Amino acid sequence: MRQRGQKVFAAICVAPALILFLLFVVYPAINIFRMSLYRWGGYSANQTFIGLENFRILFSDERFYRSFQNTILLIVVVTLVTIFLALFFASVLCRERLRGKSFFRIVFYIPNILSVVVISAIFSAIYDANNGILNSILGLFREGSPILWLGDRGLIIYSIAIAMIWQAVGYYMVMYMAGISAIPESIYESAALEGAGRMRTFFDLTIPLIWTNIRTTLTFFVISSINISFLIVRALTGGGPDGASEVFLSYMYDQAYTNSSYGYGMAIGVTVFLFSFLLSGLINGVTKRDPVYL
Repeated sequence: MRQRGQKVFAAICVAPALILFLLFVVYPAINIFRMSLYRWGGYSANQTFIGLENFRILFSDERFYRSFQNTILLIVVVTLVTIFLALFFASVLCRERLRGKSFFRIVFYIPNILSVVVISAIFSAIYDANNGILNSILGLFREGSPILWLGDRGLIIYSIAIAMIWQAVGYYMVMYMAGISAIPESIYESAALEGAGRMRTFFDLTIPLIWTNIRTTLTFFVISSINISFLIVRALTGGGPDGASEVFLSYMYDQAYTNSSYGYGMAIGVTVFLFSFLLSGLINGVTKRDPVYL
């Protein structure tokens, strides 16, 4: 009787969270899949079932492929650079004898607590073609017309990538610092006695010992970068010039809520969902290795 009462109590405690999860996560996800099979403007009661027609249009849409390429480029560049810088700074702040370590931790972490709108405003000022800090500094070393960081189709994605890296490095640095700080100092002392240098210690000791942290944050960061890229693109460039900075979710948003093609937008959403799911599985498979225990 007592055991049954405990199960009932546990069910009562879990039920509110489960209901909210089903109501606000599972049901909307199912509805996205359902609406991807309809032609609907989003503001009328007229919904026409068209099967997989939205997906047929999608895979022949040049703008979708351009947004797909931009998303892949941002995922690769931003992830690799952010993880490398976060590991480097975390190792330096944990392993080197520096004054003001707490100050540097705060400075690196500040961008992560800023809203995307504030970050976009900061980089909009930095990238300003006429009065921006970046062009003002470059003007000391070069002559000619100013560089259009947010107007050049070849530069705009990399300009967005820099903003995303600046925003994320501090957060992941703090996470890696927690892992590195848990490594006993005696291990590094033994490595130094064996003649291992700093680079070898970093790659042969630090990274293997915090690999579980790296693997977890890598998956999390890759998926979150899809969302962050949408927010920064919407706030910083609006997808311009001429769609050159569009990413997955910004294109989906435009189709669903600006062009009144809600069903087509949901087809893009389904594609993004499947892409994210497959990418997570791929990352987990590629980065899987036996954990190293202390």
